[in-house]
Amino acid sequence: MRALLIAAVFIAAPAPLLAQEAEDDLSLPPIVMSTEFPGEVEVEPYQRSNANAGATPFEGTEMWETFGGAEGVSAIVETFVERIVADPRIAEIFMAQDQVRLRRTLKEQFGYILGGPVAYSGRDMRSSHADLGIQSADMGALVENLQIAMSEHGVPFRAQNRLLAKLAPMRRDVVTR
Repeated sequence: MRALLIAAVFIAAPAPLLAQEAEDDLSLPPIVMSTEFPGEVEVEPYQRSNANAGATPFEGTEMWETFGGAEGVSAIVETFVERIVADPRIAEIFMAQDQVRLRRTLKEQFGYILGGPVAYSGRDMRSSHADLGIQSADMGALVENLQIAMSEHGVPFRAQNRLLAKLAPMRRDVVTR
């Protein structure tokens, strides 16, 4: 029965579907994240790389464990995103963004940088923030909200500062005006 269905599809299919032109490019297109993660808005194709996370990960798993592993990082990111979309200083920037992608990529980014068994699949910092018009004051508000979220989830002050030190160089790619 299955063979008959397959044969019927090939018989009914128009000729162009059955044959490839010799000059057709058979390489796969770059990854489009929305096809991989349900609920996300489609973005232009880009090259996936852990290097896009914007920082090298900590050695070992100490920081990952200090932040509570996957559960801890997820909880921190959820609190962080709730805070930034409610913060009148920066809410407008983040409310206009794909909240599903924002949460997922922040969890991946923090997890990867903290030395967890996590790969980062998001875009690089420069291109993902290019059109947001982020100013220095916006970055300050963002960091403040991240510190509060980490504190609310019991991350020791020293560990918070170590993560913030890893994230700080990204400022030059995120602040655009």
